Amino acid sequence: MVDTFVGAPDPAERIEAAHSTAEALVRHGRESGNETTARLVALTDEHGIDEVAHLWADRPADSLPGALWRLYALRAGIRRSPHQMARAFEEGRHHAPVHEAVAGVAEPPGPQDVQRLADAVLTGAFSGDLAVAMERAGAFCRVVSTGWALLADGAQDTRRAADLTRRAADLQRTAAQLERAGARWREGVLH
Repeated sequence: MVDTFVGAPDPAERIEAAHSTAEALVRHGRESGNETTARLVALTDEHGIDEVAHLWADRPADSLPGALWRLYALRAGIRRSPHQMARAFEEGRHHAPVHEAVAGVAEPPGPQDVQRLADAVLTGAFSGDLAVAMERAGAFCRVVSTGWALLADGAQDTRRAADLTRRAADLQRTAAQLERAGARWREGVLH
């Protein structure tokens, strides 16, 4: 993906590349069938999350590449720690029921369920309503964030509590960013 850059690319070229690749992926996913969409969902499995990060991670959250980066990063985090994510979702879902309904995770959620949700959200980004995909991802983040905050409250180890609290705050911010990106997509201004 970023192999086409030789040396240190001009910052304006990197920005243009980030936006044009994000738009091309979404357009290609919408114009193609299920096989292509599955390949787009698994993009980071084949090329690694670092390749996508190099291209999109520094883009603003309210831009298309920034929003897609957050979806891919969320999926990578879920795949890296499905048991922890499922546990935090289970803990938080009782305190954020509206978000739980939007997120759409099985009851009770297991590690495979949260992994399937991550794939379903990305699939929706390429073949369904991108705004709904971002809202689902945002809802998932809010429920897990709530769960981590609750787990932090009950943690005996202060380092563990601080780590969970930081994670909760990070996911709360990501949720707001994804929800804002979804609203911008609906307004036709997410580029």
